[in-house]
Amino acid sequence: MSHHTATAPGATWAARWAGALLCLAVAVIHVVDQGGITTTRDPYYIGVAYHVLEIAAVVAAALLLIGLVRLGWPLAAGVAVGPLLGYVLSRGPGLPNYSDDIGNWTEPLGLFSLAVEGALLLLSVPLFVRSLRHRTR
Repeated sequence: MSHHTATAPGATWAARWAGALLCLAVAVIHVVDQGGITTTRDPYYIGVAYHVLEIAAVVAAALLLIGLVRLGWPLAAGVAVGPLLGYVLSRGPGLPNYSDDIGNWTEPLGLFSLAVEGALLLLSVPLFVRSLRHRTR
């Protein structure tokens, strides 16, 4: 069975565009937070995680826009969950060799990022489940 959607009604197109835009917003937020595309945050593993997230977000957006929803929606969910988990861990107990953000729960860019990632998660999970149901028919 193809990964492409069937003839997409307007709501499906709107959801895919919304998901793609939210994915791209996650990428932009993290590029801004790290100080640019060519900058890598310290510690090194955090910087690499940022770059992986940004690439995954762009790939997820592209997959959604071309209609590969069975690949795009779970990747979009990962683009949402990864930084949400990173936010909680970096502000809560901290991460190895990274304690700069412990207790920094109200940083404006971080809060905006949480809102975007939360919206992406709420959009992507039900639509991924829906795409799986269509496959079984």
